[in-house]
Amino acid sequence: MKRAFKYLFVQKNKMIIGYIAKIVGTIVELFIPWIMARILDEVVPGMKENGQVRPLIIWGVLLVTCAVSARFLNVFANRRAAWVSMDAMRRLRFELFEKIMTLSGKKTDEFGIPSLVSRLTSDSYNIHTCFNIFQRMGVRALFILVGGLIMASTLDRTLTLTLLATIPFVFGIVIFVSLKGIPLYAKVQTSVDEMVRVMREDVSGIRVIKALSKENYEKNRFEKANTDTVNNDLKASGVMALSSPLISLCLNLGLVLVIIVGAYRVNSGEVLPGTIVAFLTYFTMILNAVIAVTRIFVNFSKGSASAKRIWLVMDAPDDLKVEEFDGKAPANAPRIEFRNVSFTYGDVNDDIEDKYVLRNVSFTLNADESLGIIGATGSGKTTILNLLMRYYDCQSGEVLIDGRNVKTYPVKELRQKFGTAFQNNIIFADSIEENISFGRDLPHEDIEKASRSASAYEFIMGKDGGFEHEAAIKGADFSGGQKQRLYVARALAGNPEILILDDSS
Repeated sequence: MKRAFKYLFVQKNKMIIGYIAKIVGTIVELFIPWIMARILDEVVPGMKENGQVRPLIIWGVLLVTCAVSARFLNVFANRRAAWVSMDAMRRLRFELFEKIMTLSGKKTDEFGIPSLVSRLTSDSYNIHTCFNIFQRMGVRALFILVGGLIMASTLDRTLTLTLLATIPFVFGIVIFVSLKGIPLYAKVQTSVDEMVRVMREDVSGIRVIKALSKENYEKNRFEKANTDTVNNDLKASGVMALSSPLISLCLNLGLVLVIIVGAYRVNSGEVLPGTIVAFLTYFTMILNAVIAVTRIFVNFSKGSASAKRIWLVMDAPDDLKVEEFDGKAPANAPRIEFRNVSFTYGDVNDDIEDKYVLRNVSFTLNADESLGIIGATGSGKTTILNLLMRYYDCQSGEVLIDGRNVKTYPVKELRQKFGTAFQNNIIFADSIEENISFGRDLPHEDIEKASRSASAYEFIMGKDGGFEHEAAIKGADFSGGQKQRLYVARALAGNPEILILDDSS
């Protein structure tokens, strides 16, 4: 969590302004009970004796001024805290997304798409909540707790010592519950990953599910994942929920003691009634501050569990490092060459004879040549493309382009050589033109030419708006064949050196 807080400190100037406003507002608020005690114990009795109303008006105006100022400063500080938290979370979420985009196929498989989605959404939300509460309540709770005890001690030290006797029990409860809660919240997020995975599979494969009449089967599968998530959340929340009633019990017992001791001291004339009223107000403020501390610990527990999950992704090693190239590619080298390439998606240390998807594969492809690869499902056709574009690295052998190992190309430079139409492609909820251009700022002439080459031009022009037609999410308003032709148009539009068509036609 310490690393996550660094994102807050980027806006330290705004944080400092917010903290100053929060501190000043809290200090002003701490004087309100003290002013009330002076009004009840000194101003009102004095008014009865001499009949002067002016002191009451002055103290009343001061009381109202403090109340309004404290409220204004706290609102200002809370808004500033919300802005700083959102900005910090925006930057952290962007860096996490950027890291996910650079993960190799192997690392993506290890984490799993559903887990990456939940880390980018629910985990980042937990950290955002922790940031927000830390700024809004952290300083205020500390100053109310310490300042309330100091102000209360100026009223009556005996009552203050009675109050202090309850504080160690309160913090003992907070620490114990927090230590128990952090591992439980980590388990909750793991079950959320599983629920998201099932949900994602079901939504993506809804047509297959309906075609096979397996709605009830998938409902039961989702219900199990959903129930596991709820049960883990209830267990974690149940442990964390112990803190509030136990703390309230301790503080209410302390309040009873304060009232009993205060009653004896008022009866003996050692303390005035206004002082008791002010002391009880301080006690309530301290009670709320301690409850705020428990909320901070609860959210810190969630945030810590989420931060650990996020930093597992952020610290994932780059296993697609660019190797040094000596600049001596052989003349007249084939455009593409595989030399004794072997590859497995599993652990290379597994002693399984048929673990390799590819074993000692070799072939060459010269410029201006085409190669069609035919084979059964799982025979390694897509794997060859994954190795060629370096989504994965082979365990042995070499993959070369223009006589140069793909490992020596910067990843961006390597992939710019290709135009791809994969079997699992996607249409985005954007214009047809942007779906083909895909952020490459291609001239309209190139896009139109590519669409004609892919036999997509006619149906594009048949849509309202033509190339400006807004596609539905995942291209739901296109037939399967139309989507395939848009994929091919996208691959052709950039005039690639190498064209890859993976079950796309």
